[in-house]
Amino acid sequence: MGSRGQVLKLFKLLHRTRQEVFKNDTKALKAARQKINEEFRNNRDETSEEKINELLKIASDVEVILRTSVIQAIHTDSDKIVLIPRKDLLQDNTPYLDKPTKKQES
Repeated sequence: MGSRGQVLKLFKLLHRTRQEVFKNDTKALKAARQKINEEFRNNRDETSEEKINELLKIASDVEVILRTSVIQAIHTDSDKIVLIPRKDLLQDNTPYLDKPTKKQES
């Protein structure tokens, strides 16, 4: 795939991730849309293959960080916040053990 195709694919992926991560938060959705569009617009005339690859790597890293690290929160009271984690962020809880158990030898 040419670099133009990769750029378009990543642009669309960032917008889909933005819609999922900031669901029901119009202010955050708008701010993220503006930032994504601004960054791509500012670099649309870039011709250096090396620089394009560097920018693609940064954009890809941003998408991963958004998808794996952002959790929505709602202020419900002056001193309370309700977290709204997405299903893909939830993981099985592995219990902590002070002393690891030894594997049985067969």
